[in-house]
Amino acid sequence: MSSTPRLSLYFRYRYSSSQPLYTPLLSLSPTPSPTISPVPRTSPTPPRTSSTSPLDPKQLKAFESLNIPTLKNPCDHHHSSSSKKPPTTVVTCDTGSPFRLVTSLSFTNCSSDLSISSTALKALSPSLTSLSFHNCPSLSAPPHLPDSLHSFSAVSSFPRLSGLSLARLVNLTDITVSSVPVSTSGLFVILGNMHDIVSLTISHANLSGNIPKSFHSNLTFIDLSDNLIKGPIPTSITLLSSLKALNLSSNLISGEIPDSIGSRKLNV
Repeated sequence: MSSTPRLSLYFRYRYSSSQPLYTPLLSLSPTPSPTISPVPRTSPTPPRTSSTSPLDPKQLKAFESLNIPTLKNPCDHHHSSSSKKPPTTVVTCDTGSPFRLVTSLSFTNCSSDLSISSTALKALSPSLTSLSFHNCPSLSAPPHLPDSLHSFSAVSSFPRLSGLSLARLVNLTDITVSSVPVSTSGLFVILGNMHDIVSLTISHANLSGNIPKSFHSNLTFIDLSDNLIKGPIPTSITLLSSLKALNLSSNLISGEIPDSIGSRKLNV
């Protein structure tokens, strides 16, 4: 017989000359843990299929513009070089006929030859639903990302990301941005129209401003750690009935933790 998950609240104090600033970390799990590390989450790679249909000609042309060494049919393609930290590109397609369409793109340790243009990404949508970048710090972020995306991840990639560019991804269910500066006037600008968002990680991104007064109700994971977010924790967070983890550590949070956050078997 499984035990009921316990809600555990952990917080540390940092003292200043004016007032103590605490960095709260909320975790709901059978085994409480004092830390939640942002982990890039990408959609699971579908199993390889036996489809022999070629890639859609328009999408194949888009691939050629990305300077990715591929075969004539890049579907289910995994390209890497023999260097110590090889650039890796993983391409996943559907099983359509007469042409297949790209559904997922993942780039790791990007080479200097890689160029991601908004035109190429537009040609890959609306079938492209997952896009991820890991360790691509010198790669320039395209000004427009495809709004067909359901999952977007950028970890230690791009010199900077625009909050307005992220805000256009209105169909996202999962966003992970970590160790990438994000330029925006506030978190609400990014999240305002992401009505389907379930998992939110924007950490170590120089985010400033206050925590939004409201969040979309289907959120289960929030990690906004290592930013410059200030002000109190809004009581509206307590209304997120599906929330399993909340990480606000290493910010400039002030005020009191809402009492109702700990109403379910609080451990401190």
